Amino acid sequence: MKNKQELINEIRHDFDSLRSVMALLRGEGGCPWDREQTHASIRKCLIEETYEVVEAIDTEDAALLREELGDLLFQAVFHARIEEEKGCFSIEDVIHDITAKMIHRHPHVFAAGDAKNSDQVLQKWDEIKSEEKQIESVAQSLRRVPPYLPALLRAQKIQGKARKKLGIGYASREEALSAAENSPVAEGGDFAQGLADKVFALCAAAELEGIDLEAALSHRCDAFIRSAEEAEQFHSV
Repeated sequence: MKNKQELINEIRHDFDSLRSVMALLRGEGGCPWDREQTHASIRKCLIEETYEVVEAIDTEDAALLREELGDLLFQAVFHARIEEEKGCFSIEDVIHDITAKMIHRHPHVFAAGDAKNSDQVLQKWDEIKSEEKQIESVAQSLRRVPPYLPALLRAQKIQGKARKKLGIGYASREEALSAAENSPVAEGGDFAQGLADKVFALCAAAELEGIDLEAALSHRCDAFIRSAEEAEQFHSV
């Protein structure tokens, strides 16, 4: 672990520098705010930093991506440090686990496995993951899709898994679009459910076409904002 003066004098910091900064911030005489934090209190920070990385990717801003990846990495080190203080695991354990996982899930690279294309890679990935997690049914697989994902993304993922593994759901884009168009929307308490049924079918159509509907809708929001800006400028003339 590096001390304060070593960190200050460094010309170029490395991963051990970051780990040392985190330990100093959380340690005796460190930062009052950092010392108070828990997994729950900085949960929203992790979410915000993730979306800021996504923004940098979408805007193709390399400088911003470099910065935001650093912020996201800091969150990983922060959460690991909290557990290290409890004696549970360290960031080195996290690095070991993810490295071992990647080696195990890429037998076509690190073992005698074979994969001729991306589809075969993904199929083998799912098989290995199911073995690791002891997932014995499709229903278990669907329940393991994180419930806190954005709803559009979650709807696409669970429908894709169900269609590929059980053959249930919409078989084609046309079928899904027809269901979205014809799904009834009742008045009163069922109005929200009717709208949800339509959106759910649209998510299936997007999944069948390999479209990230979450990203597509976000781009549509940006287009709407630009239209609003243009309208505002026109009316202010």
